[in-house]
Amino acid sequence: MSALINFLIRLYWGIFGGLERLTSGWFLGLAARLVFASILLVFFWNSALTKIGAGFFGFLAPSTGAYAQMFPQLMEQVSYDTSQIAFFPYGLIVLLGTWGELVLPILVVVGLFTRAASLGMIVFICVMTYVDITGHGVDAKTIGAFFDGDPYSIISDDRLLWCFVLLVPMLKGPGVISVDALLGHFYRKGPRGV
Repeated sequence: MSALINFLIRLYWGIFGGLERLTSGWFLGLAARLVFASILLVFFWNSALTKIGAGFFGFLAPSTGAYAQMFPQLMEQVSYDTSQIAFFPYGLIVLLGTWGELVLPILVVVGLFTRAASLGMIVFICVMTYVDITGHGVDAKTIGAFFDGDPYSIISDDRLLWCFVLLVPMLKGPGVISVDALLGHFYRKGPRGV
């Protein structure tokens, strides 16, 4: 019996140890970034596009919708007239939030400044969640709760998974298939291979 148990243990470690060695350094970061791209990239980009003002330089002047999404109660107080809202801090927050929603997802997907971009996206999701709950007044069913057994609680369940997907590249890095790895290789080698 002990020979069988030893065989099963060696088989187990042989299979999963081999998988770990085979995927070490490239798989987790790449997989997390691909999952993020397939589930959240278009979501965040579509959301960001609703915040950009009109014209070529619209990214410099966020739309009224951007203010309404980020500061719904403040917008109600000023009858949706953004000219009554001070640039500092509100306009600056809206501008930086819009830029963050445009730039950070792309950085995560291509693997450039991946750890900082992933942390930025986690912070963005936390702020977005806070605004949805306090500013937009979503109902308790939509908010949900951890360990409630309801996978349809959009905010608590979905956003926890979003953050987990971003924790992987933040903590483990983007992997060798990334711009970060390419730049790191170039930096270590020197500009002329020195």
